[in-house]
Amino acid sequence: MTDTNGQELGKALRALRTASGVTGEFVARRASMSPGKLSKIENGRALPTVTDVELILAALSVSEAAKVAFLAQARAAVTEATAWRVLRRLGPPKHQQSIMAVEARTAVLKVFQGQLIPGLLQTPEYMSAVFSLIPGQSPDSRARTVAARMERQAVLYDPTKSFHFLICEHVLRWLICDQLIMATQLDRLLSLSRLPNVRIGVLSLSRRMPDFPMTRFSSYDDRIVIVETFHSEVTTRDPKDLETYVETFDRFSSAAAYGEEMRSLIEPIRDGFLP
Repeated sequence: MTDTNGQELGKALRALRTASGVTGEFVARRASMSPGKLSKIENGRALPTVTDVELILAALSVSEAAKVAFLAQARAAVTEATAWRVLRRLGPPKHQQSIMAVEARTAVLKVFQGQLIPGLLQTPEYMSAVFSLIPGQSPDSRARTVAARMERQAVLYDPTKSFHFLICEHVLRWLICDQLIMATQLDRLLSLSRLPNVRIGVLSLSRRMPDFPMTRFSSYDDRIVIVETFHSEVTTRDPKDLETYVETFDRFSSAAAYGEEMRSLIEPIRDGFLP
């Protein structure tokens, strides 16, 4: 069972849906969740994440003012950490689909990555190597998760959206897979960096950094931030938290190499992986 705040949040979401005159099946379909999950949220039997609330509100097409006011009251209940073990139990492919739904409603995506190549920029082989590190995942589940992440990458070619990635140089060197796969992956980065709506910055090891990378995070229109730690995925919409992450991203961005300077940094690393 959820706590009192979670139950009140579910009642408020149900009241919004009822006032909108739409069915639970309609909202669940548009919010990329099952009708059963929506029912549990509305009846206070499951605490929704910030992502869940964001998708439900978008499915209901509420006004921006109403959305801000509603989420301001709900923030305490929906800012939470979801353990990876829980997300894995729900299924990695479904988690990818949930992220894709958020990305579809985002105009400006900012990603800071100090651990891996960002998911939207990964090759299928690199993805497979990443998901093979997940304990207990079957080959079939891994293949479906890779396919779901590949489907997410179509958003990169939407000219109405812009993407800004910051990647620490050591990420380009970490061998989580074979060297040839790493070389192909870095070639993919070079190719995607030439898309007009994609900006890729690399934080060089030779430059002094404004901070140290404690974790990786993604900012969606500066309105929601998802942070990944070793044990959980933390989602927040708190204005003060958002300000912290936006400022952190901007500080690292000022120290990153872009354009031809970035490509001249990546190319020798790529070539070093080639036999």
